[in-house]
Amino acid sequence: MSFIKSIFIAVFVSLISGCATIVSDSIYPVSIGSSPEGVLFEIRNEDGMKVHSGRTPATITLDAHNGFFDGATYKVKFKKDGYYEQDSIIDSKLDGWYVGNLLFGGFIGLLIVDPATGAMWKLPKYLSVSMPEKELSMKSGENGLQGLSINDFPIQYRDKLIPITD
Repeated sequence: MSFIKSIFIAVFVSLISGCATIVSDSIYPVSIGSSPEGVLFEIRNEDGMKVHSGRTPATITLDAHNGFFDGATYKVKFKKDGYYEQDSIIDSKLDGWYVGNLLFGGFIGLLIVDPATGAMWKLPKYLSVSMPEKELSMKSGENGLQGLSINDFPIQYRDKLIPITD
């Protein structure tokens, strides 16, 4: 009788649980990076409320869902003196384990458990931005201005250079 009871419990648990809820999570660590490092960042949710702020590099924890059948989207603003501000998005995606409900979790997992817990969504592991400098400064040598190699210029400014010919 114990064997039949064990099978019944296993079948019952698989029917009332969601595949993504068992295998995945609804809260994820996200690494925030930038080039250069030390950039201030602020993260706001879909309602515009600030959910986190800090300085790169950092690892933060964010919720992957924003409600029943609704994945989360976050706006991230990066700021640093001498650099142009950058905006980016952290957007949730459907977790592959959610589709496992078709095989293992059943329709209860597919339509109720995973959507309610938010486990049907996942977030990217990292977000990184490259911050372009606002101004270029000239190097001055002993006798005045000094020439610079093209390799000394940031890539985003090289197409603005004008060749000098004799």
